[in-house]
Amino acid sequence: MEQMIYLDNAAATKLDGEVFEAMKPCYFDNYGVANSESGYLASLKARVTLASARAKIAASLGAEPEEFIFTSGNTESSNLALKGVAKTLSLRKGNHIIVSKIEDYPVLQSAQALEKQGFDVDYLDVDEYGFVKIDQMKALMRPNTILVSIQHGNQEIGTIQDIAKIGILCKARNVLFHTDATHTFTRVPLDVKRIHVDLITVSAHTIHGPKGIGGLFVRKGTPIVKIMDGGYQEFNLRAGIENIPGAVGFARAVELVTNEENNRLKVMRDQIINLVLEKIPHVTLNGHPEKRTPQNANITFHFIEGESLTLHLNMHGIVVSTGSVCFNRSMEASHVIMAIGGDHERAHLRFTLGRYNTMEEISRVVDTLAKVIGDLKKISRLKSTR
Repeated sequence: MEQMIYLDNAAATKLDGEVFEAMKPCYFDNYGVANSESGYLASLKARVTLASARAKIAASLGAEPEEFIFTSGNTESSNLALKGVAKTLSLRKGNHIIVSKIEDYPVLQSAQALEKQGFDVDYLDVDEYGFVKIDQMKALMRPNTILVSIQHGNQEIGTIQDIAKIGILCKARNVLFHTDATHTFTRVPLDVKRIHVDLITVSAHTIHGPKGIGGLFVRKGTPIVKIMDGGYQEFNLRAGIENIPGAVGFARAVELVTNEENNRLKVMRDQIINLVLEKIPHVTLNGHPEKRTPQNANITFHFIEGESLTLHLNMHGIVVSTGSVCFNRSMEASHVIMAIGGDHERAHLRFTLGRYNTMEEISRVVDTLAKVIGDLKKISRLKSTR
């Protein structure tokens, strides 16, 4: 097999060596617990280390340190946001929640779980680019609406929502606003002093940080309670011993992301899109051509089976993800592709870039893709009628 080209950085990224070096002392030297009731030196040192990491990540959002809660990742953060708010406001204001149809599973399944508990959930439609229909959101809001959850950038097609506009609407209606920024954090500007948002989900695993660590921005004064019983850590919003090595690694990963890197990712993203459109017939770009995350290119290849295309690329050492039904453990079509009017029988490939990808890799990927597709179309059961 040829040397691997990894283009599934939305799923997980390679740990940066500098992140690993920053974490090491927390495993072998500074390994105490940041317990506020423990007065010994190791505990105090751990507490200072945790506070430093928290301050760095909060500052990247324009937030105060006490507004940032460490979690185990984006799944826990979104669960805490939706369920913690629902638990708090259900008796005080109401039980109505609005989310979009293309949210990632932590939000969608949290909303579905709340439905089973008696909450009323509306699922917003999106247009062909994946933008939520804001007029529909306005029409759905009512006095008992407690929360709107709309992602910042989509995990599959990369479309970036106008969360500033959504935030203004939510504030005017006295509705809390949560956004999942897992795929935009540090990649797309997000400043809580400039944009009204009450809760923001972020994670380290998409920016070359460690897996198993993430966070939730909780604007000061937001009504929310913890959903996991235990101790009083994380301002009494997340029980359990803090993952200090993870927090330190997360903070260092945030520091290492630069505008130059994000611009380089955008150039490679555009190169993938342009070369595919130039060299391969019967393709469709999914998501908005410009208002998309810098690292994401999602393309439909018509008249090709997704599982065959992915497997053949893998044999050439190229790793991408697919929206094909056969690669979904639930054996269902991609809810995002279907929501924008796609066809689950076609191959939808998501190319997501990271720090270690190169322009030379992009050329090899597209050349290999063109050859593989040519070969597969000769034997495909999905014939073109054009």
